[in-house]
Amino acid sequence: MSAKGCSSERVETKPVRVLHMIDSLDMGGAERVAVNLVNHLPRERFEAHLCTTRRDGPLAPLVRPDVTWCRLGRQHSLDFAAALRLRAFIRERGIRIVHAHSTSVFLGAAALWGTRRCALVWHDHFGRYAVEERPASLYRLAIRRADGVIAVNEPLAEWSRRALGMRADRVWYLPNFSCGCEPGGQEPALPGKRGSRIVCVACLRAEKDHLTLLRAMALVVQRAPEAHLLLVGGTHDSSYREQVQAEIGRSGLESSVSWLGERQDVAAILRACDLAVLSSVSEGLPLALIEYGMAGLATIATEAGQCAEVLDRGRAGIVVRPRAPQQLAEAVVSLLEAPKRRAELGSRLRERVREFYSSGPVLQQICRVYDLLLNSNENY
Repeated sequence: MSAKGCSSERVETKPVRVLHMIDSLDMGGAERVAVNLVNHLPRERFEAHLCTTRRDGPLAPLVRPDVTWCRLGRQHSLDFAAALRLRAFIRERGIRIVHAHSTSVFLGAAALWGTRRCALVWHDHFGRYAVEERPASLYRLAIRRADGVIAVNEPLAEWSRRALGMRADRVWYLPNFSCGCEPGGQEPALPGKRGSRIVCVACLRAEKDHLTLLRAMALVVQRAPEAHLLLVGGTHDSSYREQVQAEIGRSGLESSVSWLGERQDVAAILRACDLAVLSSVSEGLPLALIEYGMAGLATIATEAGQCAEVLDRGRAGIVVRPRAPQQLAEAVVSLLEAPKRRAELGSRLRERVREFYSSGPVLQQICRVYDLLLNSNENY
């Protein structure tokens, strides 16, 4: 079920206080969505608060100064003292909606257990659903206290309905959005030449399947020797990073692939590139695709998650099968050899992102979810 438009049923005399919860502010998709939401919720309707359950991170400087911050600093999963501190913060601040991202829902549910002072909505960003099974029984405990679920793709929405038993009318698929916070700026010095730069923005994790991308790249350079792949993203998985580095050496790509690591100037990097790729085997709705569109980049992505939807089923980009290096290589070469087609696809994706995945349309849907939650129980 999608939520579209802002409800006009509820009339508030002062802004509703909303608390967004996230475990950290690392450079991940869920973390960036949480920051985008607290920064861009319409202030005439909502007062934004933020709770980091474990630690801050590199996204912390991006949080607006008017956002009230609760840092719990929990040390382990079953931190009852942290739950009590959160419960006190919710009560003292008069929070009416707790919007818990990813696994922070467990602490949010614990803090709210036994009270109906405010609504709890869980935002499910689990991008590894196609390669990793979650313990449904554990999530059911938290969801028993939740009043609704927002999922970043349709398979996750269906999992909440089927595996967790959440009411169908309380589960919403809502797309991610990016706010485009990096306009202008100086073009960074990058490896490779204009006309031949390929970029992939994705943390080095197995579900992003950089190995398939590298195997495709080995085929690409045979036909387009000047092609250069830029990998942008950090990693917390040293084993997978070693696999990626070994594949680069085994394929003889040392001069054709550069890993830039975690960067704060992603938008500037994208503007200096010529086409973008995602080779994932499992995805939610990757912010990278939206950022590719904002940069007007011709894009190639696999059918994972909602990637094909973002690319308008091939009308605003090229969609390939996961784990298909030959097909991916053919798509890359076809775009490297066709600057006009690259420009056309980049323009179509930019317009699609503006229409469906920019802050305005998505925030309208978030508003309506909040209104439904607030209107469903007069005790909130």
